[in-house]
This record gives sequence, C-alpha cells and structure tokens, in this order.
Amino acid sequence: MDNKKGELLAAHLFYVTFAASSSPSSHSVHCDCHLIPTNFYLFILRELNLILMKNLFFSFLILAAFAPLMLTAQNGLPTNPDPNKCYVRCVTPDVYVTEEVRVETRPAYKKLTVVPAQYETKTERVMVREGYSRYEIVAAEFSNETVTYESEQPYNKVAIKAASFSDASEKIETAPVISRWEYSPYEGCKSEDPGDCQVLCWREYPAQFTSVPTKKLAADASYTAAKAGGKSDVYTKRAVSRAAEVREIKVEPEYATITKRVLVKDESVTEEMVPAEFTTVTREVLKTKGGLETWEEIECELLNYNVLPINYEYNSARLTDDARSIIDEKLVTLMKSNQNVRIEISSHTDSRGSADANQLLSERRAQSVVNYLKSRGINGSRLVAVGYGESRLKNRCADGVSCTEMEHAVNRRTEFRILN
Repeated sequence: MDNKKGELLAAHLFYVTFAASSSPSSHSVHCDCHLIPTNFYLFILRELNLILMKNLFFSFLILAAFAPLMLTAQNGLPTNPDPNKCYVRCVTPDVYVTEEVRVETRPAYKKLTVVPAQYETKTERVMVREGYSRYEIVAAEFSNETVTYESEQPYNKVAIKAASFSDASEKIETAPVISRWEYSPYEGCKSEDPGDCQVLCWREYPAQFTSVPTKKLAADASYTAAKAGGKSDVYTKRAVSRAAEVREIKVEPEYATITKRVLVKDESVTEEMVPAEFTTVTREVLKTKGGLETWEEIECELLNYNVLPINYEYNSARLTDDARSIIDEKLVTLMKSNQNVRIEISSHTDSRGSADANQLLSERRAQSVVNYLKSRGINGSRLVAVGYGESRLKNRCADGVSCTEMEHAVNRRTEFRILN
C-alpha cells in the first residue's frame, strides 16, 4: 500500500516539475503563481517521510525532481527561466498623487471711508434797528444791544479707527511619512553572486511640513462721531430807552441781509468689503503603497548604458519636439510595458568649457528627461537622473587635446539603463 502511494505521488511530482520547466513563459514578469506552491511540496515530503525511508528508489526519484524547484524558491530567483534571457528584480514603487491645498493668508474685512458733510449758503433779512417815534421837543434816547446769532450750524465729525491684524501661521504637511524596504550590499560577503549578499532594511522617512504665514483679524474697523464746527456772530441794534415827548414822529426800523451756511447732509461713512486673500500649497499624498517584489524579463542589453539619440540646443537643457518624440518611442513605451522597473537617465558633455559648468549642464539635461517622463505619467520613484559632466569621455578628447567637432559630438550624449 505504501509503495503504491509513493509511486502515485512521485509520478505527480515529475509531471508538475516537467511541465513547469519545459513550458516557456509568455509573460514579461516571471513569478511562481502558475506552479503548485512550495508549501504543498513540503506537505508531500512530510507525508512521504515513512514511505521514502522504506523505499530508497522512490526517495531518490522524488528528491531529484523536487530539488531544483526548492533551490530556486529558497534563493528568491525567477522560476522557470528561459535560456539566454535576463531578469530584473523589481520592488513595486509607492504611487503618489499631487494635490493643491488652498490656504487663507488674510481674512476678508471692512474698509470704511468718510463722506464729508454738505452745506448750502442762504441769506436772511434781519432788523438791525427798531422803528421808533421821534418828538420834536424832546428827542428820544437809545441804548445799544448786542444780539448773538448762529452764522454756521455744527455737524457730527466722524473719526475712523482702521482694522488691525495679528500675525499667524498655518502648518501644512507637504509630504507624508514614507516607509519602504531598501536593499543594500552586505560588506564582507564571500559569495561571488551579489544576490546572495543583500541586506533588506525597513526604512521610514518622516513627514515634511511647511509653515504658511497668515493674518488674523484682531479688531475690525470702527468709527465715532462728535459735534464739530458751527459758528456764531453778533450784531448790534439800538433800542429806545426813552421815548420823545410832546410830538411823536414815527421812525421806521432798519434792516440788513446776513449770509449763513445751512447743513444739508451730515457727514457719513461708506463700507467696502475687501475680499480674503489665499495662497495655494502643493503636497504629495500616497495613493498606492508599494513594496511587492517581482521579477521582470527584459532585454539583456538594457542593463548596460544605451544611447538616447537626442540633441540639445547650445548650453540649454530644453527638450526639442524631436527629442520628446524619441523619448516617447524609446522610454515611455519601455516604462509602460514594464511597470515595475527603475531606470537611470545619465547625461554627458564634451570637455570644452569648465568642468563645473559642464557638470551642472549635464545634471539639468538629465533632469529635463526625468521631468518629461513624469509629465507622461511615469512615477518619479522609478526614475534616477545623473549628470556626469565631462568625467566619462568616450575618446581621447580631454582638456587641451585638439579634436574635430565630430569627435567632440561622440562625448555629448544622453544614456539610459535599467537598474536592479
């Protein structure tokens, strides 16, 4: 009974092993999802422990079929690899989206304006001397009287107190906390295979914040009114203190015309609402968490530096229309068909000009390519921009060496390669 069971399990293991190793994969990303899980093989080994001990032939047969799969799974290498194919180990990146936050830097407030009072000039006829009776025998006697009148009416004077503000600030998160796995080589490793000596570390980068200065309304504008202006004047009139005697002669009173200013419209205040002021802060927000490890099949030559045949204007990092078309054809297609690979964009200059200027120019040109790829929807975490300046010349044309324009052109290049 044990022998029969062992024969059936051994036959099943050979069938699965042969099918997995002989069927070429048609997908660019290799994984063991199409194979029976490794845990299932471990379960079979435990179940067959007694049978294998009793039957040495079946023990050798099963272990010989199972060993390559177990070794591949333990080393973390691609399963079922194709001959003469290259694979790159990828960790799916964190996907971020950019959003804008609108921040009020100053609130709305009232602005008050004083409208001056309005007057109208009027004239008025007033009696400056009363009528009297004059007698021929005894003349009348008069006394002078002072009469006070309002020559200008007062008004309400308005005093405005402007609105006051206090300084404030608002703390805005511009980048969230980032946590991810990072690989680094293990120093002192005695293996010749770099994949055997990698240290996996969980890194956490703190969130980034920025402080936006704002204004807060401490006290709104107000006003007070107080009486102001107004004028008074006097005139003198002669009044009879004693009438004439004997014969009375009537003397008519005397009149004069005076001018005065009459308040038509009092001083007032108009209100104007000044709208609030805002500023926009851009921040990145984690949309999808990465960290999944996959193997992707790539062309082997893409692991080396490949020339990107684009040209720049003199001393400029601006991409021309032709350069954008080449990037779309060469890189955008590559990045979208291999969703998890990371690439390095490197830019080089010839030796003419100063080394510092050439270094900065190469960095700007490499970054221009990265920025364009981002605008085409490629995640920035999958892109690395490196400027080498004139440090990696491909020919003899170093400083002080006379070369033709064609020889210098060989050194002016932009390259790319896939990173592990």
